[in-house]
Amino acid sequence: MLAVPCKALSQHYEILDDNIASLQVMNGNDWQSLLPIITLNSSDVVNIGFDNFNHEYHRYTYKIEHCESDWSISNQLFTSDYVTGFSEGIPIEDISQSVNTTVEYSHYAFAIPNSRCSIKLSGNYKVTVMDEDDNNRVLLVACFMVVEPLMNVGMAYRTNTDIDINSTHQQVDMTVSYNNVTVSNPDTQIKTIVMQNGRWDNARIKARPDNIMPNGMQWKHCKDYIFDAGNEYRKFEILDVSHPTMGIETTDWDGNHYNAYIWRDEPRLNYIYDEDANGAYCIRNSDNNENDRLSEYVITHFTLKTPPTDHDIYIDGGFTNNSFLPKYKMTYNPSTGYYEDSVLLKQGYYSYKYIMLDNNGKANNLQSEGSFFQTENSYQSLVYYRGNGERTDRLVGYANLKNNK
Repeated sequence: MLAVPCKALSQHYEILDDNIASLQVMNGNDWQSLLPIITLNSSDVVNIGFDNFNHEYHRYTYKIEHCESDWSISNQLFTSDYVTGFSEGIPIEDISQSVNTTVEYSHYAFAIPNSRCSIKLSGNYKVTVMDEDDNNRVLLVACFMVVEPLMNVGMAYRTNTDIDINSTHQQVDMTVSYNNVTVSNPDTQIKTIVMQNGRWDNARIKARPDNIMPNGMQWKHCKDYIFDAGNEYRKFEILDVSHPTMGIETTDWDGNHYNAYIWRDEPRLNYIYDEDANGAYCIRNSDNNENDRLSEYVITHFTLKTPPTDHDIYIDGGFTNNSFLPKYKMTYNPSTGYYEDSVLLKQGYYSYKYIMLDNNGKANNLQSEGSFFQTENSYQSLVYYRGNGERTDRLVGYANLKNNK
């Protein structure tokens, strides 16, 4: 079992151009699905969309690569093993320019599978978008998964954990049933990943099961599956730039940009249930009309009240791609006594939390945010399998567990 989260896993989304923003990868139009997973040989599609901050035409193309369970490229496969049709040089043709927005942008969108390519093998997939007009310069990397549900995965979580009872943690229990899949050596043929709220940065990789049976595996008292419960995600909504909406204290126009000021985030000493999207975000405007090209970009101001620390504090959520980049780092303002940051965001609904990195770069929940066993979290499990003589890891089981209060 990997005790420290794999760096490759935490970088499954990368934006490599400052003009690219609002990258979204989802199963169909389900923006609350924290992991973009589709089922093999089904009608499911992965929708990928992003903005470029100009109205100039660029010929963007993308390539698709199959990856192993650790997101390394599957170098034992030919592209014909996993794609029917083209695997690279595929043009993005769905392009729309923003209309009557203060920040000009062009929205690019495409779906997989499509008329040029379809997927024929389960597993992890990396999509690389390049600018063909600029020597195929890489703009971004996005990932998705394709599952063939050959194995059954059962999940539950409890607050009576192996380290405390109804306190600050939650423990995941899991079972995997092989069904008709032949597994002769579970230690080498089966790889599992369990994560909280779709976060790859703290994923638990290949934890040792408590029981290995002829027809499956079981994790019942696995300490690697004990997670800090944290607190509910904070949230806000920027629907109208002319007046505040949910979670916004004030809005204004500074002559160049619209600004939105989130109510100051105070320490949370007690648990209060608040329905949230566990880090997911949705682009939309007040009319919920042509959201991709009519929505404004707004400078969004975050303010956090928490004791000063030597560790770095970051805003974290789906819109940050769970990446701890400088633009999401909070800065302590000694004149106000608060941590502050400003991020250019497209109109919509956002859920977020604050994360602190320790000296080893490991992400931890901020103490002033609180950690309560009642917190509603979702947990995801991925089960990969490589049969005898096979050349790659296939994704053969998936489960998504959410406790709806």
